[in-house]
Amino acid sequence: MTDVLGNGTREPNESSKNDLVVDAELRSEAAGLSIVPAIESILFVADKPVSAVGLATVLQHPLPEIQEALRALAQRHRDTESAIELREVGGGWRLYTKEEFDSAIAAYAGEEAAPKLSQAALETLAVIAYKQPISRGSIAAVRAVNVDSVVRTLVSRGLVQEAGVDPETGAILFETSPLFLSKIGINAVDELPAISPLLPNSTEAFDAH
Repeated sequence: MTDVLGNGTREPNESSKNDLVVDAELRSEAAGLSIVPAIESILFVADKPVSAVGLATVLQHPLPEIQEALRALAQRHRDTESAIELREVGGGWRLYTKEEFDSAIAAYAGEEAAPKLSQAALETLAVIAYKQPISRGSIAAVRAVNVDSVVRTLVSRGLVQEAGVDPETGAILFETSPLFLSKIGINAVDELPAISPLLPNSTEAFDAH
């Protein structure tokens, strides 16, 4: 007997049915939790920003309630001596340590810290951030050096991603990724500080925003 239904979908097997039951039970339990601590616990274990919509889905609460709880949680961390702050970045929410504790964290991390970007990579990332979307050729024109390997490094780190093709030249365009926004703690590239005043003989045209 076939398990293919008349509408073209397959009837779930026993294993998938059990998974659905377990998933429903977990969501039901999550819906009964106190909302602010529940959100904080999810953000504590998340390795990337979590959207309000995602939290509403998991916790089975209306989106406005989730948004209000996020604001309340962020305010609570601001009003106490907590070393943690909640920021809206990269299209979601994520917990960060406060800036004044960076030196303590750096001392603890020591040699365990992740490899830092080279000066060339940082300069290339800055050009992409402020001029995106931009092709390798245009980046090279700004930096006056070949940037192929550096762009590959930034892509492999997840900080830069492809953003389509230039309709005139056919060159691949690049832009910063959501991970880039998350790493520097902003929600959109238009929150980047103006760079023109810091560059000699520059114009405001260099700033993307």
